Amino acid sequence: MKRLWTPAWIVRHVALVVLVVGFLGLGWWQLSRAAGGNPISWGYAVEWPVFAGFVVFVWWREVRQELRGPEAPGPAAETTEPSTTAEPTRLAVRRPVRASRTAATVPDSDDPELTAYNRYLRWLTDNPGARPGDYPG
Repeated sequence: MKRLWTPAWIVRHVALVVLVVGFLGLGWWQLSRAAGGNPISWGYAVEWPVFAGFVVFVWWREVRQELRGPEAPGPAAETTEPSTTAEPTRLAVRRPVRASRTAATVPDSDDPELTAYNRYLRWLTDNPGARPGDYPG
């Protein structure tokens, strides 16, 4: 339980209290406006307590995750064979594969607009960081 009394968690607890009290207060305010004859306020009178409930849900989920602690890799994570257990396996995050760009050679056609457009596309391929407005042609 000492993990829940660090400075970061104290800020989270205070934020929970401030947000829930604020959202419920806004819901009560909208309820009084709705009772006074403002029909749009009925929706807001329901919406603000839902927001308060969502804050409590996120806080409770974070508390449970903190109390569980970090997950230790089990023996199944060390093997490369697929397991037949009911537990889902976590995939490792991999770096993206960089594909090298090679300029495709396009023969010039009889249409001058098509030729100019193909040169423009070739220039964009050769200069990947450039913007279309930088095209010299």
